[in-house]
Amino acid sequence: MSKSRFATALKALAAFVPALAAATGLALSPVAQADAWPAKPIKLVVPYPPGGAADAVARLYADKLSERLKQPVVVDNKPGAGTAIAAEFVAKAPADGYTLSLVPTGQLTVLPHLSKTLRFDPFASFAPVSLLASTAVVIAANGTVPVHSVKEVVALAKAKPGQVSYSSSGSGTIIHLAGENFRLATGADLLHVPFKGSAPAVAALLSGDVNLSFDTLTVLAPQIKAGKVKGIAIASRERSSLLPNVPTVAEAGYPDFEVVSWFGLAAPAATPKEIVARLNAEVGAIARQPGVKESLAAQGLEPWTTTPEQFAQRIKADYAKYGQVVKASGATFD
Repeated sequence: MSKSRFATALKALAAFVPALAAATGLALSPVAQADAWPAKPIKLVVPYPPGGAADAVARLYADKLSERLKQPVVVDNKPGAGTAIAAEFVAKAPADGYTLSLVPTGQLTVLPHLSKTLRFDPFASFAPVSLLASTAVVIAANGTVPVHSVKEVVALAKAKPGQVSYSSSGSGTIIHLAGENFRLATGADLLHVPFKGSAPAVAALLSGDVNLSFDTLTVLAPQIKAGKVKGIAIASRERSSLLPNVPTVAEAGYPDFEVVSWFGLAAPAATPKEIVARLNAEVGAIARQPGVKESLAAQGLEPWTTTPEQFAQRIKADYAKYGQVVKASGATFD
């Protein structure tokens, strides 16, 4: 074969191979994947059982995303191991935009400080999309416990060291660290009792199996308003309109005590940037929709959306903050 014919044949082959790959779907560039996305249902993984603030946020945004993306966004509850089960599932999922993670504060900022056996990296395993909402943490007491204020809680815990118990939605969660931070700030010797989610943690409070509970406004405000438990204090700078008669921890003499629980949206690392950008834009649009702010406010939540970069910065900042609390408190993964 002459050199000219050989060169012509090579050119033809070079043109044929990409065309064949495209026709058979064997090779799609990230841009092509993003253009075709979403072409099937999307799974939104929540690290808690149904019920609680995280689940409420996930279902609100899932419903709205379904409407905007014209594909079902299905909430998949995967509780356990202090939210590690859900995080590991998403970290290992294909980075194609069809598996997303509802990220609670403690999952990437607290849990990595408590467990050395995690099979995910809080920074390298995920592509942050946006923050979604935030809420304050509340302290509540069972009706039979003889306390009505932070001062009385501290006095009881000091009188009975290690005997006054509090429930949380799980070890390694922001709720757990709220309790540990409270213990550090006040000197109250409390016993941590972790559960797999807010629903069983509150059930334990209602039954009297634990004395206190730390959880979000979303979870505890209805119980307090119904008179089923006593509202002791809220860990925000100002009182909540949902519980105007419940004072802040700062009012009790601990001005620096503040615990904000946030929820964000993330995808597996290496998810195409075009898909992350699309999700970020949709989330921002949803937060501005009529009625969304009111729906969140009714549950003690506020919409809080960011760029992917701002969300990544928040994760890093809270990772450093709660790492100091873990170290100072000696908190462990129970």
